[in-house]
Formats: sequence, C-alpha cells, structure tokens
Amino acid sequence: MSVKNAQPNFSPSQVSEIIKRLYNLTASEIRPLPSYDDQNLYVAPTEGGEYVLKIMNTEDSKNPTIIELQTYAMSFLYQNGLPAQTAMPTTSGQLMSLEEIDCGYGCQKYLVRLLTYLPGVTVSKVPLTPTLLNETGRMAARMDEVLQKMEHPHLSLLERENFIWSLSNICLLEEYMSVLDGDPLQEVVKSVIDQYKNSVIPRRSNFRKCINHGDFNDLNILMQPDDNHGYKISGILDFGDMNSGYYINELAITIMYMMIEHPDPIEVGGPVLAGWESVIPLNKDEKDCLYVLVLSRFCQSLVMARYSVMLHPENEEYLMITSRKGVKILQKVWELGKEHVEKVWFDHAAQLSV
Repeated sequence: MSVKNAQPNFSPSQVSEIIKRLYNLTASEIRPLPSYDDQNLYVAPTEGGEYVLKIMNTEDSKNPTIIELQTYAMSFLYQNGLPAQTAMPTTSGQLMSLEEIDCGYGCQKYLVRLLTYLPGVTVSKVPLTPTLLNETGRMAARMDEVLQKMEHPHLSLLERENFIWSLSNICLLEEYMSVLDGDPLQEVVKSVIDQYKNSVIPRRSNFRKCINHGDFNDLNILMQPDDNHGYKISGILDFGDMNSGYYINELAITIMYMMIEHPDPIEVGGPVLAGWESVIPLNKDEKDCLYVLVLSRFCQSLVMARYSVMLHPENEEYLMITSRKGVKILQKVWELGKEHVEKVWFDHAAQLSV
C-alpha cells in the first residue's frame, strides 16, 4: 500500500452500525486486532459466535474481484480440511460489501467482510520446538498443494507481475533502495539482489509452479495446545499476498519468518524443510536456490518496512516488528555464507527424515 490515509480507521459506532445493517447482528464486544494495512476487528455479537470484521484499505478495495478470489481460496482450503477462515454472507447473501464511509479522511470506499474467528495465539507467542517447525513446513506445503487444485474463472489475476511482495519480483526492490541510503545494510541487500539475478533467475525455469499464500508468517499462523503438551496449527490467516509463484518461494518465506521468532535462527531451516519435503520433495535447482530465496525475503521485508514507515510513521511499531529482528539475522546468515547454512539445513532435515 503506497497511498497515505488508505488504511481504514472505523470507529466502534461505525463498526456496530455495519454489523447490524449488513449481518443483522448486535455487537456486544469489539476490539482491534493487528493488521499491516487493513483494519481487523474482533466482534462478539449478543446472538452468539465470534467473528473478525475485515475492512480492506482503499487501494485494495478497488479490486473486488481479487478479494473475491482470496475469499474463495480460504473457503476451498477449509473444505479440504485446512484451518482457514470463511466469510459469512450478508443478509442479502453477499460475501463482501463495498461501504462508502468517512472514517477521518473524507468519504472513501472500503470492502468489508465478516470472517469466522479462529481461536489460538500467533506463532510468536509459543516455543518453536523442532516438532512445531516441522508441522509448520508440512502445513505450508499442504496448503500450496491444495491451492494448486483450485479452479476459479479469475485465477489469471494471481499473475501479479509487479507485485512487490512476490519472491519472483526481487529486482523491483532496486527502485526502493534509497530508503537505505547511509545504512551499511544497503550493500548486503544489493549483494543479495545480485545473487538472485545470477543464481535464481537462470534456474527458475526448473522450479515447479503453484499458487502461493505468499505471507505464511509468524503473525498469520495461529496455534492451540494439543493433547501432547505441545501446540498444533489452528489457523491460517491473511490471503492478501496470494500470487502465482513457485513451491520453493513458499518454503523460503516460511523459513524466513520462523527464523524471526527463534532464539537460534539458523536451526529453523532443517525442521521446516523436513516437514515440507514430507509432502513435496524439492528438486536439485530448488534446493540450490533456497538460501538466496530466504535472504531475498529478508530483504523484501526490511526494505518495504522502511518504505512503509516513511509513508505511515504512526504505524511504525507494527510495521517494524519483523524488521528489527530481521536486520541482525540477515547479516548473520549472509556472513555465514551459502555453503555453511545449507549444510546445517539439509543435514538437519536429513536426520529428521530418517
């Protein structure tokens, strides 16, 4: 999102009015939930049940067809046994509604959906054991495997050529490099982009294509206690970055975000990789590019967080969550080098797969 004041800021009374008018429900409790550029609100109606009212930013609200596709994907995953949210129909049977409301920036249009509330805490709140990391890798692979079977008349919309968050578009970061002027990190990011051009792009024709969730991160995966005194995945959130990509992209994104939450980030790759390969084994070129793709996601996250803070300084705390930890990890992984990191990941994965 690059437009100032595009993020909605609905008041509790506006939320109550929408809930009543669109869904004929009376909100007894409303509280904010985290969001990068939309507005998410927990809603508990007096009629029972728990929901999340998701109000899209003004820019994404201009593309209702892709939001409808994302909503369909969530439902498709749910039907195939994965813990995704589903949208509740309005009283007129629609899964979303375009609302023209003034929430402080003049009258603007916002797409609104009422989603099922999934219980649990985010990954960032639980200890990341090897078992849980393995399960996270397995779930990411299973998710992409299911999404690849999805049929929809507008799947072509997921070919998001200039989508800055696609791991296929790392070279677009070059347009934003000025946000790192004067920061020694800029040289690392430039070097990673060069490695991407030299080692990933020539091998990409051998990657297997799929539909990526694209943001399988520490805040978009929910956990609940299981019967063995550990945790299990209870929710997959936020399909706003869904795009046509490659299986290896999803794995790289998953490893990167789990590294952010782990006290020893290098140890994350092995268990996530083992879980992933129990569903979708990697081919030679995919394996060879994993290290650079993980670094590339760190670069995307860091550069775009700095850029977003420049546009939205009021949202700095949320926008920089990943960035603050990520800078140190990126530098460490870069310094350790491809050969060392790959050996740790692949040797550990092999041990776990025996």
